[in-house]
Amino acid sequence: MPDTGLTARIRENFVLYGALAANLGIGVAKFVAAGITGSSSMLTEGVHSVVDSGNQVLLLYGQTRARRGPDEIHPFGYGRELYFWAFVVAILIFALGAGISIYEGWLHIRDPEPLLDPTVNYIVLAIAFVLEGASWTIAVREFARSKGDSGWWRAIHQSKDPPGFIVLFEDSAALAGLVIAGMGVWLSHRLNDPRIDGVASILIGLVLGLVAILLARESKGLLIGERANPRVIETIRRIVADRPWITHVNHVRTIHTAPDSIFAAISADFVDDLPMGEAEMLIEGLEDELRLAVPSLSSIYIRPEKRENASPPMPPALS
Repeated sequence: MPDTGLTARIRENFVLYGALAANLGIGVAKFVAAGITGSSSMLTEGVHSVVDSGNQVLLLYGQTRARRGPDEIHPFGYGRELYFWAFVVAILIFALGAGISIYEGWLHIRDPEPLLDPTVNYIVLAIAFVLEGASWTIAVREFARSKGDSGWWRAIHQSKDPPGFIVLFEDSAALAGLVIAGMGVWLSHRLNDPRIDGVASILIGLVLGLVAILLARESKGLLIGERANPRVIETIRRIVADRPWITHVNHVRTIHTAPDSIFAAISADFVDDLPMGEAEMLIEGLEDELRLAVPSLSSIYIRPEKRENASPPMPPALS
């Protein structure tokens, strides 16, 4: 039986659906444990799971909105709306996840609650670690498959598909938070000092704050507009330069209008005696070859321009 559109979308968003299912179940268990034991770090972890669940919903919504085709108002489509929602996710992690965690930890240090039996906390943390670990493993495998030979950090920095690296960051922060929460609960009882649980909550908030800053940085670059992979640019330049009726490629400028959609603007110096009618047919053939070599090229603009009149090359990025 052939896949339906819904089945294809579920398979495409397997990482997001897996993370959402894990966070919903874990969040309920953490809140129950926090209510029974009064643990600040468990309450913080519950908030963390709720924020992560909301983030996955926003990313799924963003992907749905980004699939809309071009129209009169948005001639290049709505693909970059996904980048907007990725930036919103980073803000939510910082404002809700980190902010509430640090505030709750400070309240617990100022007015510590009496210690209760931590067994429930340990059970919930162990289950949460298994579920989060499974979600993290899925995210790592999917991202490793897409990153190719690039290093992890370089692949994250060059990625044009936010859901993949956002879930990877969130799950990594979640695992770190669970370890911190477990240590906070254990040390609180070991040293008979409930304030340590509040310190653990603040540390979880700091981890979330760091993740939010990193995600905001990456999402901001995509939202503003980032070029295609240098190998893609070099492929375009080589194909254009191989044409005998082009004497020089002045520049190739690209921008991602969606994770799998690239706009390319090419300036090239044509031979002087090329008739306009013939040039139009040659350009059409060149565009067909470019799209065959780089299927993600959604729009191509080729401008005949004398080499001496072309604008200077773009300065290198500062980061």
